[in-house]
Amino acid sequence: MSSDPRSTPNQAAPRRRAVLVLGASRGIGAAICRRLLADGHRVVGAARHFTGKSSTPSSDPDSNPNFSAVTLDLADLDGLPARLQELQAAHPDIDTLVCCAGQGRFGGLEEFSFDQIRGLMDLNFLAHAFAARVFLPAFKRRGAGQLVFIASEAALAGRQKGAVYCASKFALRGFAQALREECARSGVRVTVVHPGMVRTNFFDGLDFAPGEEETHALQPEDVAAAVALAIAAPQRMVVDEILLSPLKRVVQFKKP
Repeated sequence: MSSDPRSTPNQAAPRRRAVLVLGASRGIGAAICRRLLADGHRVVGAARHFTGKSSTPSSDPDSNPNFSAVTLDLADLDGLPARLQELQAAHPDIDTLVCCAGQGRFGGLEEFSFDQIRGLMDLNFLAHAFAARVFLPAFKRRGAGQLVFIASEAALAGRQKGAVYCASKFALRGFAQALREECARSGVRVTVVHPGMVRTNFFDGLDFAPGEEETHALQPEDVAAAVALAIAAPQRMVVDEILLSPLKRVVQFKKP
């Protein structure tokens, strides 16, 4: 009797997750929400604003019963721990945290004010460290859970005019790598995704952007697919780090 190699009768169906996505209102975060909802997970999306030209399901919370929108200012570090604890209490079943909020600011170090240096580090690194600090103990007690950090190719090599931005992403990568070693025995998985240039509104306030051809930039859905892959991996394995790059690296500078 022959068996169909495509069928695996004893394979368990993918587990439905309760996922908190930080930075969920647009761009990569919105794409991650859409993908995880399509995969059957329950998603709590947190962002400072859920208005305007957002393609997140949060523009109409009633449009998907598995989506909940939460207003959360990740830049307010003083109030962030309490707000995150409130969120955890309201959604105690959250077992996956996806951190993808962030900001881009580039230039020589002397072009940054002290407040700008701190602001970039606060949002790109410390806010995510705070979120992990709030949710990780519950994951460990449960013996399962997952932290996914959206870093950047800037976490892999320093670039000209990127000293502060690269530092914030290097910090996030080192933090995730240390947690990966720290959490393995507790059954908690830690993944870092490093996208190259993604065609989003990230570049709206910058003086450069990806080239215009399709192969010059990733799409937010590409990053969302990587996150979905890491989450869907069997519990016995962890996808440590994923590097995503456009086929061609082309940067164009905007006219003043």
